Amino acid sequence: MSTEGAIADVDLFGLDPNASPLALYAPDRSRGDIYADAPAAVARKWDSFARAISASSGIEDYLRRHVEDLGLGYRLTGDEQERPWPLNPMPVIIGADEWQRLEDGLIQRAELLERVIADIYGPQRLVTDGHLPAPVVTGSRDFTRKMVGVPPPAGRYLHVYGVDLARGPTGEWRVLADRVRLSFGIGYALENRIALSRGTGSLLPSIGARRLADFFDAMRRGIASTCAREDPRIALLTPGRFNQAYPEQAHLARYLGFALVEGRDLLVQDSKLFVRTIAGLKRVDALWRWINARNLDPLAFDSRSEIGVPDLFSAWADGGLVTANWPGAGVIEARAMSAFLPRLAEVLFGEPLMLPNLSTWWCGQEWERDYVAANLDTLMVSSAFREPVEGLEDGRTRPGSGFTGAAREALLQAMARRPMDYTGQEVIRIGTTPCWTGAHFEPRGFTIRTFLARDEDGRWRMMPGGLARLSQAGELRTPLMGEGDLSADVCVVDEVPGANVAQAHTPSSPAIRRAAKILPSQAADNLFWLGRYSERAQMTARVVRALLSASSMQSAQQVSETVPDRLARLLARWGVIETAEGTPEELAAAALGDVERCGSLAGMVDNVRQIARLLRDRLFADSWRVINRPMPGFLPLDSDSMADAAERVMERFATLSGITAESMSRTAAWRFLDMGVRLERASLSLQATLEMVPGSASADDLTSLLDLFDCHYLYRNRYLAIPFIAPALDMVLLDPDQPRGLAFQVQQLADHIAALPTLRANGMPEPPMRAVRQIAARIAALDAEELDHDALEELLEQVLALSDAIAKRYFLQREPQAGRADKPSIQ
Repeated sequence: MSTEGAIADVDLFGLDPNASPLALYAPDRSRGDIYADAPAAVARKWDSFARAISASSGIEDYLRRHVEDLGLGYRLTGDEQERPWPLNPMPVIIGADEWQRLEDGLIQRAELLERVIADIYGPQRLVTDGHLPAPVVTGSRDFTRKMVGVPPPAGRYLHVYGVDLARGPTGEWRVLADRVRLSFGIGYALENRIALSRGTGSLLPSIGARRLADFFDAMRRGIASTCAREDPRIALLTPGRFNQAYPEQAHLARYLGFALVEGRDLLVQDSKLFVRTIAGLKRVDALWRWINARNLDPLAFDSRSEIGVPDLFSAWADGGLVTANWPGAGVIEARAMSAFLPRLAEVLFGEPLMLPNLSTWWCGQEWERDYVAANLDTLMVSSAFREPVEGLEDGRTRPGSGFTGAAREALLQAMARRPMDYTGQEVIRIGTTPCWTGAHFEPRGFTIRTFLARDEDGRWRMMPGGLARLSQAGELRTPLMGEGDLSADVCVVDEVPGANVAQAHTPSSPAIRRAAKILPSQAADNLFWLGRYSERAQMTARVVRALLSASSMQSAQQVSETVPDRLARLLARWGVIETAEGTPEELAAAALGDVERCGSLAGMVDNVRQIARLLRDRLFADSWRVINRPMPGFLPLDSDSMADAAERVMERFATLSGITAESMSRTAAWRFLDMGVRLERASLSLQATLEMVPGSASADDLTSLLDLFDCHYLYRNRYLAIPFIAPALDMVLLDPDQPRGLAFQVQQLADHIAALPTLRANGMPEPPMRAVRQIAARIAALDAEELDHDALEELLEQVLALSDAIAKRYFLQREPQAGRADKPSIQ
């Protein structure tokens, strides 16, 4: 695909403005439309972008493919599988002057939130002086009492601040919600921009869209600047791959160069945080957390948490662990807090909020409660602390007018019993933006989520863009993405070319280094199993192809009848099929497409995809593209169709192997991936030999075995004779120069293990090295003429013991947890 995307060589500003497809765009001006209200210079850029999109063919397909290449996806509550990210090709374009007004207001608001949070967890004067009711603080589930009196390094409670904005009918902007607890959406804003840039070529630079890269660079520097060490190690703490935002977290970790870790990767010792790596414990200086505060430390907070780090609190109390954002900062997100922020701005700054939030009435005060009850039909009713309450069992905001009859009476009674649990908020009509439907533009209600981050000087920097959500329903209080919603990039453009004269930060060149990033034990584990599953899938496809070929040759009486039977038993031994009973075509169909069986080829391909999702921050886009392809389709019981499907699977994994060999640096990560391939190939070579040569074998049996390991033609060239048992076994198992043979795999494993870090200071070999040396010595001492079943079984046991030794030395050791999908065993 061309890097210029779907749009190229378009004279954006030389076209007749009247030719704009937006000339037929008919928004509801009573709601306010961001294009219709745009200054002339900005409107021309809307027109230019719209013309280019409407003139292109297949822009949606281009974007969809770019989104798939990036691995973008998301989940709604209850989803087991990821959905493709719904990116609209038409961005929301905002002029720099309008954006500057937003930036000024949001920087003031970020400082206000910082001051309020610092007071809540510090002197608490706002409460004692009567400016902030105590229940507004203590009623929030995000109020973390244990963090009171525990200040963050450099006094920064907030490093990253997200905010939801809506544009009203007259062009005014309102804050819908503050997001300081977790930074959902920041990665999607980045990926939207990357996907749109790739899909539209030079179109974004042509309209002068400001870059996002400088913002992320400033955020990274800001977190690093508060760490004690000059070259700090920063980790992104994720709940794991089943979290809705895991794809976003993985992309961010890769883009920013942060280590992607889970709670089980981390350990606290002597009030310091460490990550478990293959080289032992390594110090972590800063965490960007994507886990709720109450789940961070099961010893200090919620003892039921299985995703946190025991005793993490001691690292905070010691003052040596920077955390973005500080645990407990989410107390500011309570809807009840919004009712008091305008007053707190006057108290703390002596000035009003430059950018107002929705007018909010907290029912914990008598006058406000009566006002909400009397004006229920004209207000939105919400849970004060975003928790399920009576009448709002899902904790979501609802129009007061939607409560009628018994439901209305029940709500009013609940508000009378526990008024502090409810707030009322004004209803505003959100503005619209042009949305491309594939044939024309139509107005869609939209909200924006944008972000601010501190730079190395502690100053707030605002992202010159963000994530727009285009909603068919037009609701204000919904998740980041809802059913049927679309996302769009937000582009900030200058009305006058060259008006943005601010100079990007020019960092000093870092010291040259060649040391690789740390490799957490969990990542090494996943890489190892990705290699094993990939090799097993490729070999399974080889056997299925051989089975179908043997079946057709047997029909023509060109091959021994034992060949299909032995290949079928090999598939059954590997767990690919349940039984070896049946015709070769029936067995091949089950081996290829039994989705209920994890050992089938379909199950194995899915296993590869699932493990690859755990490694999004380490895989190249080309690797992800290959892995993410669906299982090839085939016609059951049609030999040619099934053989073609097996061939395509083999080609896929051969492509993946080539990308890995040519693209991955020879670091420990590559070694563990290749170790998985080598160990699996060693195991499979022994198992295949045991099934294909069970004491005796015909020339056809041996030919099939040689074909499985790509050495049939080498055998013919070397011996100029039909296959015999001893020479065939020597080539498959004992020849150190045969790249798919057992001896070669063992030598490669020995080289990899020797290159890995050791935990012993006495120079003595660790268990994996001793195990692989024993296998190598055993192979070197064997004579193919004397190989028997017992010797092969003994070698297989040694190979499996080596796998266990590698796992015990380098990977995390833990008891299986209920509800956690462990990797199925491979023998």
